[in-house]
Amino acid sequence: MSDPASRWISLRCPELSADVDPLGAQLSVLRDRDGRDLLWDGNPSVWAGRAPLLFPIVGTLAGGRYRVGAESYALPRHGFARGRRFEVVSATATGATFRLAADETTLQIYPFRFELTVEFALQESTLSITSRVRNSGDVPMPASFGYHPAFRWPLPYGGARSDHFIEFSSDEPGPMRRLDADGLLTPVRHATPIRGRRLILADELFKDDVMIFDEVRSRSVTYGAATGPRLRIGYPDSTCLGIWAKPGAPFVCIEPWHGVADPTGFDADFSTKPGVFLVAPGAVVPIEMTISVLRDQRV
Repeated sequence: MSDPASRWISLRCPELSADVDPLGAQLSVLRDRDGRDLLWDGNPSVWAGRAPLLFPIVGTLAGGRYRVGAESYALPRHGFARGRRFEVVSATATGATFRLAADETTLQIYPFRFELTVEFALQESTLSITSRVRNSGDVPMPASFGYHPAFRWPLPYGGARSDHFIEFSSDEPGPMRRLDADGLLTPVRHATPIRGRRLILADELFKDDVMIFDEVRSRSVTYGAATGPRLRIGYPDSTCLGIWAKPGAPFVCIEPWHGVADPTGFDADFSTKPGVFLVAPGAVVPIEMTISVLRDQRV
């Protein structure tokens, strides 16, 4: 008999349905009103993720470690939240809230008393996800946070894979960043591949791993083909956007981040790392992402 705490939480409204796994509070299924899958299925032979939450770091640490004062700690890529089981605080037909709090295990690798709550809510054709990073301790708490949803590429609306693009809500003249072989942020700034607010998707974009836009102006993007429904991903609180796919795989990740991997050679205190935010004692930092289905889109 399965453990009730391990069961996915199902949300339903007339336009959308979603399933959330308490392990990592991970959005694991997202379907439109006709039952078509919009999210990658997590096939472990390709990539086991679906939409992991990244906390308390985004990306990789130099040497796999970070420093707080005189102490050094090890963390895996993207932190530990995606591998921890969240408490199901509440669940209704259209919404659910999950919580992860510091314990003796987390304090050994992240010496701060935190509470991370993640609220999912369906309304009409939009799924909203609001994550709140709370500092439950008595000293300022440095942290990063990121979303990592993987969407079907192509979407299930008949468009060819080569017809898909990501369109930014604002002009994006800023450069693009890349990672080195160790997963660290290089100092090189590349000319943007975005043309006329559109990034035309192709496998060759990802031969050097993720594209990082750390000067992104847009607060939302749309994703899809020239005709048929598209998705709009909103990220009002994130400072960076990562776009990643495994070449040839049938998904693309559109990742709003508040944080980045360590820059090459970084060895300063974690609180000074680019992209890290400080949460005052007792304070809460909310970070939202929305996913909406936009029907009857045209070029």
